[in-house]
Amino acid sequence: MLVLQVDKLRKTYSSVTAVDGISFKVEEGEVFGLLGPNGAGKTTTVEMIEGIRPIESGEVKALNVDVRKNPHKLKEMIGVQLQEGSFYDLLTIWETLDLLSSFYKRSRDLEKLIALTGLEEKKKALVGKLSGGQKQRLSLAAALVCEPLLLFLDEPTTGLDPQARRHTWRLIQQINREGKTILLTTHYMEEAERLCNRVAILDYGKIIALDTPGNLIKQLLVKGFKKKVVETEANLEDVFLDLTGHTLRE
Repeated sequence: MLVLQVDKLRKTYSSVTAVDGISFKVEEGEVFGLLGPNGAGKTTTVEMIEGIRPIESGEVKALNVDVRKNPHKLKEMIGVQLQEGSFYDLLTIWETLDLLSSFYKRSRDLEKLIALTGLEEKKKALVGKLSGGQKQRLSLAAALVCEPLLLFLDEPTTGLDPQARRHTWRLIQQINREGKTILLTTHYMEEAERLCNRVAILDYGKIIALDTPGNLIKQLLVKGFKKKVVETEANLEDVFLDLTGHTLRE
């Protein structure tokens, strides 16, 4: 079933075209990735789809809702983790999620949600006292509080250490196994390769490739691509995780 359809989406700022007539579709149960360098148009695209930023031209249909005509209806059915979230420092994790759940007609069991995101030991801690990784997981929990049918994750692991990044990957995979359709943006290629069923690569506001990660790699190899430096079987991140373990340290 089609969950999201984007057709000829466009956004300009003065003389700069941030999103240049892009089109793509997302199927139910997919993890779909929008990849690209900083400034490629990923965040602007996602914010228009979510109804946060006005659509200049083009059409977006998400969960059978015309986003241009009825963005408020869509917001009741989606979860959004922003690249930079903001919460009240003097509320606890529990109080924050309880407050957010009161805004929706339906909400997830908070105890289970806190357990899912690995925040049980911190649920009574003030938000202002949390580490960066803990705030990132709180942001993800906040996006899930309304039991969304479509989940948006904007650069979900930016700024995290290798342990926290791998933990977030496992968490996203678990959420997807529960049946959630996910659209994520990232500029970490390993992250996209691990998590995404299909990816669209953006550059200068245009989609320049769209396929599964495996097919895109095969297409590159068919062109005769060879790495100038042969990678070793392990890298420094593997060393770090082997020495320190995969367990979160907070």
